[in-house]
Amino acid sequence: MIGFLRGTLVAKRAPSVLVDVGGVGYEVDAPMSTFFQLPEPGVEVLLFTHLVVREDAHSLFGFLSEEERALFRNLIRVTGIGAKLALGILSGVSADEFQRCVLAEDTARLVRLPGIGKKTAERLIIELRDRLPQTPAGLDLPARAVTQQPLGAADEAISALLALGFRPAEASALVQAIPAEGKTSEDLIRAALQAAAR
Repeated sequence: MIGFLRGTLVAKRAPSVLVDVGGVGYEVDAPMSTFFQLPEPGVEVLLFTHLVVREDAHSLFGFLSEEERALFRNLIRVTGIGAKLALGILSGVSADEFQRCVLAEDTARLVRLPGIGKKTAERLIIELRDRLPQTPAGLDLPARAVTQQPLGAADEAISALLALGFRPAEASALVQAIPAEGKTSEDLIRAALQAAAR
């Protein structure tokens, strides 16, 4: 098992990042909560990781905190929740808020997350309420400013939303509803996720 990666951030394209560790490039998928807090390429990063091994692929997922990784691991243990859906959940809500929703049995908030219907929300509450800390840890951190060029920002934002489990028409509609002028793909993704959560 790969527990963490410490290396140079080479590239970011939501929801994936590329990290150079001793000359080896690791492709890592990250929730938007982690992605938005990453520095610009060229800076050293430390990501706590979880490796998912399937017959057709090995997928590495990365998180800035051990608490968020622990929540991801709890999510993928829930019946019907795969790694992609877990990543979408963590992208649509902070770990702290998710814990509050589960402990308060707030299905109305959970069904606003991509790929989560009423039955899945109820299953999340039933299977996770005894596994999660009874006091949410408060994992929200301020996002760092980004300076990447907005060229193709809308297409990148739509691609990221698709990777997080949104349907094509839904992802396109969310991004097109946001004034794109002067915005990076990260700005558009953040705004789309906020709009989807309303």
